[in-house]
Amino acid sequence: MLEQKLKQLRLAQGWSLEELVARIGGAVTKQAISKYELGKAQPSAKILNKLAAAFRVKTVQLLAVPQYSVEFIAYRKKSGLAKKEQVRIENCVREAMEQRLRVQNLVYGCKPELAVPKFQINRLEDVESVADQIRSKWKLGRDQLSNVTAILEDNFVHVVEIEAHEKFDGIAAIAYEGKEVKGFAVAVRKGIPGDRQRLNLAHELGHLVLKVSNSVDEEKAAFRFGGAFLAPQEWVKREVGSHRTAIDAQELIILKKKLGMSIQAILRRLSDLGIINNSTYSAWCRTISAMGWRRQEPYQLAVEKPEWLKQNVYRAFAEGILNQKESEVLLGERIDDKTPLSLQRMRSFMKLSIEERRRILADQAEKAVTHYTPDASRDAWQTGDFIEQ
Repeated sequence: MLEQKLKQLRLAQGWSLEELVARIGGAVTKQAISKYELGKAQPSAKILNKLAAAFRVKTVQLLAVPQYSVEFIAYRKKSGLAKKEQVRIENCVREAMEQRLRVQNLVYGCKPELAVPKFQINRLEDVESVADQIRSKWKLGRDQLSNVTAILEDNFVHVVEIEAHEKFDGIAAIAYEGKEVKGFAVAVRKGIPGDRQRLNLAHELGHLVLKVSNSVDEEKAAFRFGGAFLAPQEWVKREVGSHRTAIDAQELIILKKKLGMSIQAILRRLSDLGIINNSTYSAWCRTISAMGWRRQEPYQLAVEKPEWLKQNVYRAFAEGILNQKESEVLLGERIDDKTPLSLQRMRSFMKLSIEERRRILADQAEKAVTHYTPDASRDAWQTGDFIEQ
């Protein structure tokens, strides 16, 4: 419905009614836009086209009934995120999930296996085995992970980057069609360091897979899951040892490079596993504060880039499932089509009905028949002997 889609798009952009009016050149008043969003009035075709252009979508997309309902899981407690910013973020995620699920359905044709089961957690320690089970289900082994973003996207957990206030770390979301689960997403703030990004992604995955009882703190469970997912107990004890009375800063930096985790998260992981005691952990927390590492640690890790949407839009474009304009709208960028002309023609040909393709092939066969008609004089010189003089 127009009213739902219009408001969702506006809030996703973080625009007020006045800002949207300005972006369509003042063609209508903010009161008119409000009526459109409430379903009390309908825009003319001209205004509808202006609205679609402002949002960089096709006009028909404004009129489409939203296919999915989205459930959001767990803003961080005490994050202090303003309500208006929460609404904007949620609408950004809704838009992103609609785009990705549309492409997912077009490319894969049917619902892929969504390997994101729920596990009951009655004690904080139960999280360790859940992280191991997810790693096993996704065939990740027991070593460090090279690219968390790619792993999530390979398993149809869509990764969404959002320009957001620094108080926003991440959120998990589930898309439903009726009562059936159709997709998952984890959203994180764009522009944060790679180590923090990876832990935030693993943390939000924890919110998707953990069903936490009332006796367990949900945030602590998700955080521990994130640590266990990135740094399996078996690997950590092999590399660090089962019990340490002290640990050196250079050793922590090496572990940071290997695990793609912040030094602070590594120390917390060592504490959770009982490798260092509370006294050692507290001493390191004080040291980190004194050295200014809480805000900027040594050795910055590269940020991981989500690639699933781009890869699959280009795949759909190459196969003729999406046209160039649709692909550009989904990607938010221009496409330089370097497909050879012969393949472009073949792609256009394959879009035709089978009757039309048969007609074209029959016409071409009729035109080519003269090239294959028997010619006695030609046959004679082609099969005769050549005699050198």
